[in-house]
Amino acid sequence: MAAPCGRMASRPLLQFLSRFSRSPVGNTGFRQFSSATVCRAAFQINEAAERANSPWTLMAAVCLQRLPVISADCSPIEQQFKQMLHQIELEKSVLSDHELRLLEDAERMSRKQADDYDSDEEDSHGDKEIMMAQDLEDIWEQKMKNFQPALRVRADVDKDLTSAERCLADSLVLLAEQEVGDEKLWLLPQTRWQEGETLRQTAERALTSLPAAGFKATFLGNAPCGVYKYKLPKAIRTENSIGTKVFFFKAILADGAPPKTKKAPFLWVKKSELQKYLKPAYMMKVERFILDL
Repeated sequence: MAAPCGRMASRPLLQFLSRFSRSPVGNTGFRQFSSATVCRAAFQINEAAERANSPWTLMAAVCLQRLPVISADCSPIEQQFKQMLHQIELEKSVLSDHELRLLEDAERMSRKQADDYDSDEEDSHGDKEIMMAQDLEDIWEQKMKNFQPALRVRADVDKDLTSAERCLADSLVLLAEQEVGDEKLWLLPQTRWQEGETLRQTAERALTSLPAAGFKATFLGNAPCGVYKYKLPKAIRTENSIGTKVFFFKAILADGAPPKTKKAPFLWVKKSELQKYLKPAYMMKVERFILDL
């Protein structure tokens, strides 16, 4: 590790820090430094200096996804496989309590019809009305008829791109309308890195700083999942400002989306709809880490 540290930090700095590691604790009031501590400190100092002097503007963006709420429709082969598993389970299964009760009721009725029935069986129940298994099935069937499941496809909601409740069987990605120079573009929410914060903290700030937003998200790790960089036009490019690097972080929407507001600059789109709103070069970088669940 000494060779990388030698390249990253200047020789006077390493000599200064190494003096403390060679000094006995009893003779000085300083803490002893190991070689690893010296390298780590040198790396952090050098990294901060490089960021401050970098000709690239650093930004962090968040890829906020709303995961599917309901299961997707089965494909034909999935439907066949499902039926096969159901048939295997049916063949290997044992009778349930309700099925055993149906057999007992059928046997009791057959003995009644054959005059081979002991009336003491009914006396043991007292004055209680005997509920047959078939009566239970009739009650359950009536309840099933009265049950109205929620619609899987809601045409009015699915067409509303500002609603996080659209396309419940698909994964959605949040896009925000942001100004880039003199142009307004649909992008993943992003903001500029500020000195003293990590890139993940910058991505979190990009999400919380959205106007009229109250998104609660769970970030997936501290490392970026992708990067996109672009150079400024030659007319405005300088030695101290070459272009911008955007680091992407993934997050999952938690606790549902906040109530939508009028003219909110947000869109919830499927992966297949991204190409309508993102530029090709940007889209090529983004689609690599968006899973179409």
